[in-house]
Amino acid sequence: QVQLVESGGGLVHAGGSLRLSCAASGSFFRINAMGWYRQVLGKERELVAAATSGGSTNYVDSVKGRFTISRDNAGNTVSLQMNSLKPEDTAVYYCNAEAVLHGTYPYAMDYWGKGTLVTVSS
Repeated sequence: QVQLVESGGGLVHAGGSLRLSCAASGSFFRINAMGWYRQVLGKERELVAAATSGGSTNYVDSVKGRFTISRDNAGNTVSLQMNSLKPEDTAVYYCNAEAVLHGTYPYAMDYWGKGTLVTVSS
């Protein structure tokens, strides 16, 4: 199984910055992709940014140019640097990992952290 532990959420004024970090641990064969999702109460969870083990990244349009995802494959960690934050970025941010367990290659499963709250005040 895979455990994901997030850190770095908090309260910030609009225009400010925060950095989220997530570390994966447990017993698994490999992690294909790691990323960040966010969810506002009453709305669906949306992908914010993701990074593959090969180095490819993708972002939701609303954060392009403001957020940067970085991944350390060796350490199984992923970070999200969030700059120029806006009130609409307020949400619970969840770390996600698409992992392959021992003996199940090539099938991967999604694992989630517990979430960290990011609040951006206007």
